[in-house]
Amino acid sequence: MDFQWDNCSQEIRDFVHNLLIETSNIIEGQVIGCYLHGSLVMGGFNPDRSDIDLLVVTEQPLRIKTKRELAQFFLRSSKKPYPVEISILNLSQLENWQYPTPYDFHFSEYWRRRYEEELQEETALYLNDDEKKDVDLAAHFMILNKYGKCLTGRPIRQVFPAIPASDFLSSILEDYGECLQNILVKPVYCTLNLLRVYWYLKDGTISSKKEAGEWGAEQLPEKFHLVINQALKEYGNANTTTLFNEKDLFELRDYVNNNVQELL
Repeated sequence: MDFQWDNCSQEIRDFVHNLLIETSNIIEGQVIGCYLHGSLVMGGFNPDRSDIDLLVVTEQPLRIKTKRELAQFFLRSSKKPYPVEISILNLSQLENWQYPTPYDFHFSEYWRRRYEEELQEETALYLNDDEKKDVDLAAHFMILNKYGKCLTGRPIRQVFPAIPASDFLSSILEDYGECLQNILVKPVYCTLNLLRVYWYLKDGTISSKKEAGEWGAEQLPEKFHLVINQALKEYGNANTTTLFNEKDLFELRDYVNNNVQELL
């Protein structure tokens, strides 16, 4: 079963609130607001496989010492029981909009090994004062503005800028390009994400992966319905392991991409 914030379990709510309390304590009280985006606000959150997606905004840039403490905390907390993806930005990075968007700190399971090595070896390859930018943030902010939840602090509209459509499109096309290449490696994620980009270009709809899959299963030619429904079924059930047909995946990918290129 999948959830969103309004109907999720108390365990999920407590996990999120505890994360934000500890994050605020590490940052030492200069938090402007904490915000929830992603599947837990859009619908389709699966407790067995989905990330909890958070954004935190601070008054001032983070110190290196604070970044290291945050990395240690999220290494301990993420995947216990839910994986966490969080970006922390300071107010000036939002007031002076740039794309790709600068940020102070980011954690996701993708970064786990790098941070573990960084802290163990006492290096400063990643946790430093170098300017870092993330193309994904434009898409996160667009979704936050449309669906997001302010958990603490100032309202979303008072903190986050309106995102130019051109920057949102550039942001989602970055991930789209990777999905074209990796559909055999991550068939569920890539199938649903390709459909999400196609739907946005076709109708201007900003959707969750689940919504995009349901749309594709209704709107695309019938020959693609099986593979789309397979992706939807596995996305909603972590206990399902689907053996995808490579030919079906490639045909769907090529069909979607041909239409996307025409729309672009």
